[in-house]
Amino acid sequence: MKPELKPNFMKSSDHLIPAIIQDASTKNVLMLGYMNEEAYEQTVAQKRVTFYSRSKRRLWTKGETSGSFLDVVSVKVDCDVDAILINANPHGPVCHTGSDTCFNEENTSDNFLDTLEQIIAFRKRTPKEGSYTTSLFNMGINKIAQKVGEEAVELIIEAKDTNNELFLGEAADLLFHFLILLQTKGNGLQDVLAVLKRRHENQQ
Repeated sequence: MKPELKPNFMKSSDHLIPAIIQDASTKNVLMLGYMNEEAYEQTVAQKRVTFYSRSKRRLWTKGETSGSFLDVVSVKVDCDVDAILINANPHGPVCHTGSDTCFNEENTSDNFLDTLEQIIAFRKRTPKEGSYTTSLFNMGINKIAQKVGEEAVELIIEAKDTNNELFLGEAADLLFHFLILLQTKGNGLQDVLAVLKRRHENQQ
């Protein structure tokens, strides 16, 4: 979690350093805040973005009133050790206006898998009555794992047939339920891709 370089807060007269918050999945910039050393250490330790509020003159954990927390994925410090880049997973709209970002942009990705994964993660945090995704999460890990197995079997059956539309439909069902299983386990698709990347690098 901690970067190899530590920010040098003494480089600033007020001991505050800008912290850029980037969505870990979409890579969109969500907001800019300021941290002092205490806010930085709390962010790293608790894995939730905490700033120093210049108006309130105190530490301020993003989401402490709105519930739209920013869960830290990674922390990087720039080459001059006077700026911080944090990749995080947002719990909801980041801006106090209700916008996805403080730059009035939609926090979406050109990769629909990223968007779908965000939707699933949001529904896990915010259950909704009548939602199929919520009903899956309510079933628990054993039933969800069983559902993935059933979808895999159905995909295999369609793979042996010649109806490509049905085959793709079952492939979509399997992928969707697999994403549900990953979220239930506290993981994401990026964690799986990281394993594949390590395996690829080890074979070089």
